[in-house]
Amino acid sequence: MFPTDPVSNLAALIRCPSVTPAEGGALAALQSMLAPVGFKIDRVVAKEAGTPDIENLYARIGSDGPHLMFAGHTDVVPVGDEAAWSQPPFSAAIAGGEMYGRGAVDMKGGIACFVAAVARHIEKHGAPKGSISFLITGDEEGPAINGTVKLLEWAAARGERWDACLVGEPTNPGSIGDMIKIGRRGSLSGRITVHGVQGHAAYPHLADNPVRSILHLAQALMDPPFDDGTEDFQPSNLEVTTIDVGNTAVNVIPAKASAAFNIRFNDRWTAESLMAEIVARLDRAAAGDSPLRPGRAPARYEIAWNERPSHVFLTRDNALIESLSGAVGAVTGRQPQLSTTGGTSDARFIKDYCPVVEFGLVGKTMHMVDERVALADLEILTGIYETFIARWFGHAAA
Repeated sequence: MFPTDPVSNLAALIRCPSVTPAEGGALAALQSMLAPVGFKIDRVVAKEAGTPDIENLYARIGSDGPHLMFAGHTDVVPVGDEAAWSQPPFSAAIAGGEMYGRGAVDMKGGIACFVAAVARHIEKHGAPKGSISFLITGDEEGPAINGTVKLLEWAAARGERWDACLVGEPTNPGSIGDMIKIGRRGSLSGRITVHGVQGHAAYPHLADNPVRSILHLAQALMDPPFDDGTEDFQPSNLEVTTIDVGNTAVNVIPAKASAAFNIRFNDRWTAESLMAEIVARLDRAAAGDSPLRPGRAPARYEIAWNERPSHVFLTRDNALIESLSGAVGAVTGRQPQLSTTGGTSDARFIKDYCPVVEFGLVGKTMHMVDERVALADLEILTGIYETFIARWFGHAAA
């Protein structure tokens, strides 16, 4: 029986406790939905020393182009305080026209709808005029090491090539049809450590308090603004996310202090040019006379960059964007905003293989207690996806 009902599909997925890095039965449930439709399915386990093994799934129907990929993840974040949920978080309980469960919108709901949309398309029209694939990871909510990156590499090494990709993340802030993501800002993180001289708090002239320096350097990172935005992107923004000393004694000046930061940057920057700008700011601040430590020698600091920054990207594939925008309009009567706002997603990896956009459910309750989705929204999104599939293959085959 074809999995044409998104509500049933989602219930089956939610009932699988697939908290990263556990597969939890979610990929097996997805496999059982796709096999009757005619998909060839591979379960790929990716490994790397020092990280959990991750199960992923790649499924394809069709052998010719054009080739449309749907990408997403079945792993979910922890439920938090389970007692605070009004419905058990892995029960897929329905109350007030909504289905409750961890992953309902982020993003098992998107997967459930796309499965239903593909099944309906094939049921009505037969096999697609090309190929459709699912690239589903179990590591998006985790370190993202053994998930989409390695699954893409595995598939590409086998000769897989894609013409376009839709990621089913919950992109809509208020109602389905609000927003399509056509790009993402880049993301770069690092940690600065300032070295001082430990001493007695009553004798500061015999010590050098690194807390004073770390505050001065942190301020230099955040001010002035890096830019005022571009035509397609918000202003770049750096946030200091933690300042750490690890000092348990109130009468001891510590020997060192550190601060972590993250910057989301637009297309005025590359990761490399941004690193250079940040180092230049820190060098100026470290060498300058600070009101927090007047008359002192230049502050001694070092910086460590987190591995694998996310690079900014913007999708300009008109056939892909117009097919999806047109599908949204046909089903909802609304014109979606084309946006690059928000955080990041696995689209940052997919963009190296093919044009990619993101569109899914309303994200209001993602990662929250009582994460839930309106049953009506599942049907609307399935309709949009089904219309998009027909429109995209019509464009791509033209």
